[in-house]
Amino acid sequence: MKFRFTGLGIRRARATLATFGVILLAACTSAAQASPYVMFRDPQCGCCEEWAKHVRTGLDHEVMVREDRPMAEVKAEAGVPDGLVSCHTMEVDGYVIEGHVPAREIARLLEERPDGVTGLAVAGMPLGSPGMEVGGRVQPYQVIAFGPAGERVFASYP
Repeated sequence: MKFRFTGLGIRRARATLATFGVILLAACTSAAQASPYVMFRDPQCGCCEEWAKHVRTGLDHEVMVREDRPMAEVKAEAGVPDGLVSCHTMEVDGYVIEGHVPAREIARLLEERPDGVTGLAVAGMPLGSPGMEVGGRVQPYQVIAFGPAGERVFASYP
């Protein structure tokens, strides 16, 4: 069987392929936006789940929790500086979020996308930070931006 394409047939085929391409691109973009943030944690740590709830609510985004890898390995692969280590590490749209970083600072990072920054960190587990709310007690802490450009204060609380 032979197929013959006339000028009109070729134009329709191209239009159909172009439309399909746009639909496919839109689907891929939506899938990328809908993909969950991935948080790695130690199964014995309780504050990590509270912080994940904070992120789910604050960013209106799904957080997938993984407990299947040694945390030291996760942090080393993610490039978390030794002085900024905390209890959990999350991957968000190509960035690393270490510790109890407030959701609003993650949103700011994703909006601004500053040059030379690969992630944000709150070192340790300061009382009053998201997931570490204990009886109204609050310790001052800083959110540190880190990456090839070095480290700098991204935000300070309170």
